[in-house]
Amino acid sequence: MRWVVRFALGSVFVLSGCYTLGPITPTYMKGVHSISVPIFDNKSFEPQVQALVTDTFIKQLQTDGSYPVTGEDEADAIVHGTIVDVIRTQTKSVVGDVLASAEFEITLKIHIEVLRGGTGQVLVNKDFNGQAYFFVGSDLPTQERQAIPIAAEDCAKQVTSFLTEGF
Repeated sequence: MRWVVRFALGSVFVLSGCYTLGPITPTYMKGVHSISVPIFDNKSFEPQVQALVTDTFIKQLQTDGSYPVTGEDEADAIVHGTIVDVIRTQTKSVVGDVLASAEFEITLKIHIEVLRGGTGQVLVNKDFNGQAYFFVGSDLPTQERQAIPIAAEDCAKQVTSFLTEGF
């Protein structure tokens, strides 16, 4: 009977050391409590998409709530983003006509670089891809413009998850 009590007490002490209270940040984001997000650079041929992508990214960070978004002078880290490319790819063709498209995929490629505020030390340097699908209708450019925010949201979720959880 005594060994059961000792085993139970030993288990409680050993297993209680595995639990951590509060948020667990990735090792590359240690010491970062607030971030700044200047407007993303646009290296793609898609015009006027940088404000949309930056706004979507900031909203996703605010929704997550792990890092408050502040100005560059107050931030522990600065997230620089570059829109590398916006690619439209055919995913489905019309039945009976393989040259006509029925559905497209928009892929938004973004490069993220996180710098420590004050020192400029690179914390993160990584590429992310966001995707969205849309069907072909009478106005293809408008449908493509409506799919870009969805791809931006997908990409923003990936970046936010990487910065806050490490994966």
